Amino acid sequence: MSATETARGSRHIPDRLDKPLRAAILSWEALLVAVAIAIFVANSLASPYFLDPWSLSDLTFNFTEKALIALAMALLIIAGEIDLSVAAVIAFAATMMGMAAQFGIGTPGLVGIGIAVGLACGAFNGALVTGLGLPSIVVTIGTMSLFRGTAFIILGDQAYKGYPASFAFFGQGYVWWLVSFELVLFLAAAAVYFFVLHRTSFGRRVYAIGNNPVAARFSGVRVERTKFILFCLTGLMSGIAAVLITSRLGSTRPSIAQGYELEVITMVVLGGVSILGGAGGIFGVVLAALIIGLVTFGLGLLNVPGIVMSIFIGLLLILVIALPIVWRHLTKERFA
Repeated sequence: MSATETARGSRHIPDRLDKPLRAAILSWEALLVAVAIAIFVANSLASPYFLDPWSLSDLTFNFTEKALIALAMALLIIAGEIDLSVAAVIAFAATMMGMAAQFGIGTPGLVGIGIAVGLACGAFNGALVTGLGLPSIVVTIGTMSLFRGTAFIILGDQAYKGYPASFAFFGQGYVWWLVSFELVLFLAAAAVYFFVLHRTSFGRRVYAIGNNPVAARFSGVRVERTKFILFCLTGLMSGIAAVLITSRLGSTRPSIAQGYELEVITMVVLGGVSILGGAGGIFGVVLAALIIGLVTFGLGLLNVPGIVMSIFIGLLLILVIALPIVWRHLTKERFA
């Protein structure tokens, strides 16, 4: 006889939802899904062009490059670290690709250079943080100025152009009909990061480090090595983003991707990752990236200036960080 059957053989219908279902409905991810649907409906009512299939396809270009970096940034923040240099890494990697293009390097070589430069920058950040024990926020503020400053020194007011025609596919090409290469790459990367974080021992080590690095170290977790890998991953994804954005724009300027770090961190925190580390997941980050993409694309269709979008993103970041703290204070006072 099952647990839901009474002694007389009749079935008992529970008067509350099962805990897993109840938790799913009340989860942060469920709220993000509702917000995304609401914004989608609002955009469709606000602009007659939003529901055009090609407009929806253009929407994906609005967030995929930043969202790719957000996937790696999520793991890094869960581990209790942060990287503020990601946008500068894009600028530096794009500059190196532009220099290579002037010497006639083909598309495979340009893609390899962009990814390699991003990985090297991430490794440099990781070495400073894990090797010297420096705070990641201080290190990456410094390298943010270093990488972008180097790009400005090399380029000045100039721009690199003349990329091979085949290079345009990565940032402008479509895999099938309206489905862009960038979107397919982002979804594939999200699946990989979801598996790594939620289904492997490496992901468990990331959570352990974020919750208590000292206890993790005494449990046999190689904390510095894991953090170094995470910085390398963040640099790697920044290099990939550099390839995509350079391909999409067809040119390189030292100001490329300026302000991306703010949007990337907003995606991560809005996705439910604790800024203090130790909590969060990839699915929420994917939903947050979609929400920010919907908001910025919708505002763009309404001809809202870019500075207003930046103000909105900044306010959203402050709100998402402050809300849990305010809620904890209110609940403590209520039950005190």
